[in-house]
Amino acid sequence: MTDDTDRSAGKPLTGRKVLAMFVIGFGLIIGVNLFMAYNAISTFPGMEVSSSYADSQTFDDRRLAQEELGWNASVAVENGVLNLTLVDSEGRPVYPAELDALLTRPTSQRDDQRLDFARGPNGVLTAPVALAEGQWRLRLTGKARNGADYRHNITFSLRD
Repeated sequence: MTDDTDRSAGKPLTGRKVLAMFVIGFGLIIGVNLFMAYNAISTFPGMEVSSSYADSQTFDDRRLAQEELGWNASVAVENGVLNLTLVDSEGRPVYPAELDALLTRPTSQRDDQRLDFARGPNGVLTAPVALAEGQWRLRLTGKARNGADYRHNITFSLRD
């Protein structure tokens, strides 16, 4: 004598159900991967210099010239103003002949800001900024008064 309550209430597992589970599962994984790849490519250009080989040919000379300058840079952000302190090895304020500053997020170009610095006291250069919480990079490029190239990246984080 068989009891109907002892049998499984579900339907049997068939080849179609297994195939549907695989198609849905792998479809979801592939869909998420495509979404992530699209977002990665659309927000980060992936290029620092146009020709790595050409840039490398003068790298050592530029590095030595910059080290001879002995400049030290630091960043502070207060009340919507970025303060860049640039001093020489003896702590004296430095004002380069040329200075280009780009404030970026390490992973996106969306929030990039070109900064126009004004001279402040004691070697402090100031620029108004609109920054959200998170990681930022200040990319400095310019020339010293003696003609030496200057490049420096400063990475910093803002927390509320």
